[in-house]
Amino acid sequence: MARRIIIVTAVHAPSAHFLPDAYESIRAQELPDGWEWHWLIQEDGTTEEVEPYVPQDDKRVTFRQGRPGGPGVARTMALAHADGDYVKILDADDQLTPGCLARDLAALEADPTLGWATSRVLDLLPDGSTAGFPGDPEPGPIERDAVLDFWKANNYRAQVHPATLFVRRDLLIALGGWMALPASEDTGLLLALNATSRGWFTPDVGLLYRKWPGQATSQAAHTDTAERDARMAVIESRARSLAYLQWRYPFEGAC
Repeated sequence: MARRIIIVTAVHAPSAHFLPDAYESIRAQELPDGWEWHWLIQEDGTTEEVEPYVPQDDKRVTFRQGRPGGPGVARTMALAHADGDYVKILDADDQLTPGCLARDLAALEADPTLGWATSRVLDLLPDGSTAGFPGDPEPGPIERDAVLDFWKANNYRAQVHPATLFVRRDLLIALGGWMALPASEDTGLLLALNATSRGWFTPDVGLLYRKWPGQATSQAAHTDTAERDARMAVIESRARSLAYLQWRYPFEGAC
């Protein structure tokens, strides 16, 4: 039986029309023999506006709905059906680049002490052009607490993008999935992962991160100072508590 990579996508009605582009980027992935992908699409709500954009004739795609709670809740609920060794995050409005799943998989399969992998990102602009940004870490391993230290020193900006995460499923489950926050829940997961395990950075572009007016991070509420400060405070506190308690991956006896 083939081993699985589970691709988890949270979606709500405004971003549903981007799902076909995300699907084509998944279909373009080539995996080693003995591996397959399964795409779990979880709607953050129970509307009739999302399902028409979900591929209907591909058994590798599963669509579910649930009461709204934000993208972190939707992704975490999807984990109930994540029957694979690894979980790859893909936002509904983003696209994977060719080869990214195979690169992430190769890194973690080669080193059981790594808990997660990330890769370089390009912004996908409304006119179809792309733009990068400086500050990527050196290719290869990312040691524990390195992301937290950089994030704290650079106005809460991590040097790797949480939208590119590829994670061991058991580690993701043990951390409880995504944080219960109105935003930045993926950053909270990234810092918790980095507090507990070594990661990996691939310098090849692994994700096209779409910029468009309707995305949550472009809304005024996302940058409200009081809420942002509160989000960052709880994210940092969780990561530092995990580090202080010396909760570590690999788990004892895992290797």
